[in-house]
Amino acid sequence: MSVDIGSRLRSLRMAHNLSQRELAKRAGVTNSTISLIESNASNPSVGALKRILDGIPIGLAEFFAFEPERSRKAFYRADELVEIGKGPISYRQIGENLFGRSLQILKECYQPGADTGKVPLVHDGEEGGIILSGRLEVTVDDERRILGPGDAYYFESRRPHRFRCVGPVPCELISACTPPTF
Repeated sequence: MSVDIGSRLRSLRMAHNLSQRELAKRAGVTNSTISLIESNASNPSVGALKRILDGIPIGLAEFFAFEPERSRKAFYRADELVEIGKGPISYRQIGENLFGRSLQILKECYQPGADTGKVPLVHDGEEGGIILSGRLEVTVDDERRILGPGDAYYFESRRPHRFRCVGPVPCELISACTPPTF
């Protein structure tokens, strides 16, 4: 049996009206540590998880007994999309709680020159997207393409990948990832 620690932590943090930054400050860890755990990109040690939970505050037993509420909401206004990005890349997620969901949908916006980083992303699942405006350079393994409006991508997320906005205008796209590991 596996426990989705990331979604569970995100649900508890949001239920206590804490930002990732505030929880990180309370727990004495970096903001990126909270982000990596919530996206299931990092699995914390029991000691690290205990320190983070002390910042909420909640005990380990309560944490593992907690069952986040599964969202039954079907429709979202533009102002209800949840910003999970930072800096020159905006990731606006449909739904604040993805617990129990198998699909993550994002409206992404890359400012000119914005890049996911020199180290390629690698995670479980599959992802795809369609460019709405601007131009996006997508690298998957050793293959690189510049995509424009109407162009799309779809690949297994275990393949190393990277995204970069090219050109003088922001690039907007809609993407989906399953399972929600971002």
